[in-house]
Amino acid sequence: MLADEALVALTALKRLESANDLPVREDTRHQVVKALEAAGIVFFDSERGEGIMLMRGAAEKSRK
Repeated sequence: MLADEALVALTALKRLESANDLPVREDTRHQVVKALEAAGIVFFDSERGEGIMLMRGAAEKSRK
């Protein structure tokens, strides 16, 4: 589903998810981030570290 939402090939998404640090095009990463953000995922970076947060209800609002 993520590959479809991000408009990227499933093989490209598998490369991005790989633990083998396979090369992935920057535009592929960007499309995946945009799709996750549209689903309500917030990425953040602070002095305490990096993380993500799910905004409840955001995915339902963006689909309407």
